Amino acid sequence: MVAAVPVNQSQKPLAGIRVVELSQGVAAAYCGRLLAVLGAEVTLLEPPGGHRLRAEPPFLPGAAGSSALFAYLAAGKRSYVHEADAGLGVVPDELLREAHILVHDVPVAETEAQGLDSETLAQRFPNLINLSVLPFGAQGPKADWRAEEINAIHAAGEGFLLPNGLSVELFPDRPPLKIYGHFAAVQAGVAAALGALSALWVGKGQSVDVSVQDAALAVGCFAIQRLGDGSVEHRAGRSFKYGGVLECRDGFVEVLTLEERQWQGMVELMDRPAWATDGTLDDPLERSRRGAELNGHIRAWARQHEVAEIVGRAQALGVPMARYNAPADVLNGPHERARGLFQTVEVDGAGPTPMLVAPFHFGGAPLRLRGGPPALGADGPVTMTETSLQARAAR
Repeated sequence: MVAAVPVNQSQKPLAGIRVVELSQGVAAAYCGRLLAVLGAEVTLLEPPGGHRLRAEPPFLPGAAGSSALFAYLAAGKRSYVHEADAGLGVVPDELLREAHILVHDVPVAETEAQGLDSETLAQRFPNLINLSVLPFGAQGPKADWRAEEINAIHAAGEGFLLPNGLSVELFPDRPPLKIYGHFAAVQAGVAAALGALSALWVGKGQSVDVSVQDAALAVGCFAIQRLGDGSVEHRAGRSFKYGGVLECRDGFVEVLTLEERQWQGMVELMDRPAWATDGTLDDPLERSRRGAELNGHIRAWARQHEVAEIVGRAQALGVPMARYNAPADVLNGPHERARGLFQTVEVDGAGPTPMLVAPFHFGGAPLRLRGGPPALGADGPVTMTETSLQARAAR
């Protein structure tokens, strides 16, 4: 397997685009991260004490107080420290005049005081894309509501559906679980980045309103579709009819056979046992009806084999199966290395650190980060000029 050659900075799709980021949470910060890796120059405005995610655990080994989450979200960005007096607004006019995109998560009730409401921005900076990323959007009855990740997950319905499948079978008495990390916020960051790209394509200043709840809700679109059909899904009954998570001798895999050829490949993978070659199972509806029975056979078979053995054979047979990797397996995986998914960057206090660059390629090649996370104020404080202060005071 030959590693792809990374895309140079000047060849990136957003080279020359300037972004100002004023974020407190993960959603807006992840949007800025995606724009940065696509080549935009992203200026992260931080308060004098630093971005709040700088203190968010978990922390990197050997680097007391160095947040792994912030290191990832801020990689490749610039850091400017804004003045503490938020009453005059914290984003200097000088930056907004030069920027193509402003991405922020300032609560609706505070935007006018900071001069960041859509009307003010449209009047003063008509070419600027104003990208707002809030828990429930900037408009509507919940626009003023605040929320953390756990609220967004449940508001979007995923909390009602997780855990499911093998997990709920093994631990039926467990309460609903929040997906680890910042699932909803990351989905919103993706939606916001796509919104920014769409606005750039249009080629004129405009306001883009992104709701974390809506972005996370889109992930469960099939459950919503079934709700429209009169079927309410619940974690206790939501699972693949057969397949899903399987326990092997040395770990876990997941398999999903949606197509007939995939089922036939699965039968070959199991060396065509008598129960699987029953002619009645040629009917996919019959397989669904007998899903619990099939899963009993499939799971018993999987427990007799090692992960690497059956995953390799499954992929050769066209069966969609993959192993559940530990973090070290991902970092050292030959597939991940060949695709250039990770890049070693310098993190203050932690030294050289492998970091995921992006979950996608551009033009068939991996992208590259400008560098690791910036030190606080590495690009200097933003000092407002007298003209800028007067303009803000006049609002």
